[in-house]
Amino acid sequence: MKITSKVLALAVLFASCNQYQKTKTGMPYKITHGNGTVKVQQGQVMKFNIEYRMGDKDTILNTTFGHVPAFVKIDTNNFGKYNFTEVLTQCKEGDKIDFTLSIDTLKKMGMIPDGNPMFAKRSSIKGKVEILKLFTSDADANADVQKEFELEKGREVKDLEKYVADKNLKTEKSKNGVLVKVDNAGTGDKADSGKQVTIYYKGYFKDGKVFDSNMGDPKKQAFTFVVGAHSVIPGWDEALKFFGKGGKGSLFIPAMLAYGQQGSAPVIPPYTNLFFDIEVADVTTPAPQPAQPQMPGAPQQQPQAAPSKTK
Repeated sequence: MKITSKVLALAVLFASCNQYQKTKTGMPYKITHGNGTVKVQQGQVMKFNIEYRMGDKDTILNTTFGHVPAFVKIDTNNFGKYNFTEVLTQCKEGDKIDFTLSIDTLKKMGMIPDGNPMFAKRSSIKGKVEILKLFTSDADANADVQKEFELEKGREVKDLEKYVADKNLKTEKSKNGVLVKVDNAGTGDKADSGKQVTIYYKGYFKDGKVFDSNMGDPKKQAFTFVVGAHSVIPGWDEALKFFGKGGKGSLFIPAMLAYGQQGSAPVIPPYTNLFFDIEVADVTTPAPQPAQPQMPGAPQQQPQAAPSKTK
C-alpha cells in the first residue's frame, strides 16, 4: 500500500506540473521553469525564441528556432491580450512557455480576418517561447543582436559553400560572404559603387524553382540601377563588383544579404538563400543629378565674396 500511495502521489504531482492554466483572457498556457534566477522585469531587453504552429496540421507558421532569436524591450504597461506576454512576469531567464490560441477567439478579437482557409473554425495555433537571456543594458542587447546576425549569416554561407561544393562549382567569396561564379568577367570598368549597371537576371531557389526573371524574355526590359545606392538587396551591390560590361556568372547570396528575417511575402520565405544567373549588359557612370530648382519666393543664395588680402 505504501508503494502504491507513493506512486499515486508522484503521478498526481507530475500531472499537476503539466496541466495548462488559463490567463485572464482565456488563453491556455503552461510554464516550464528552468534554472535561471533573473526575473522578467520592466525595462529589460528579452532575448527569446518563439514558434507558432497550426495545431491540427502541425504546420510551422513562424519560428525563430535555429535562426536569429527575437529581441523585445519589456514594457509591462503595454503587454497584449490573449498572447504569451500575459504571463511573462511569472517567468525567469531560462523558462519556457507553451500556449494555445483558439482561431475562433482570435477572429472574435479581430486578430485574424475571415476568409483565410488556413485558419478554419474550431482549429487552434500552438505556440512556444523560450526565454534565452534578459539584458539590463541596451548596448549589451544591441551587441548580442549583431552577434546573432553574424552567426546566422555564417550558417547560411556554410550551406551555400556545401551547395557549390556538391555541384563542383568554382566560386570566389565577397567580403561579406556572397559566393560568385564568374563565367566571364566582362571588360572595362567594374560595376563598383557609384556605377550605373544594366543587367539581365534569373532568380531561383535552392531547388531550382525560378521566382523572378527578365532573362530571355523580349517582353521584359533589362534592369538598371546604381550600385551602392541601396536600391537592391545588399548581396547584389556586393557581388556585381566582380563584373564589367559583358560579364556573365552566378551569384549565391546568403539570406541575411537578401531579404533576411522577414523574407518578401508571398514569394520569398524568411531566411531563404537566393541564387541568380546574371548578364551585365552595360556599366556606365551616371549623369550628375541636376540641382533642385528653388521654390518661388524663396531667398536666392548669394555668391560668397572672396576673402580680402591682409596687409
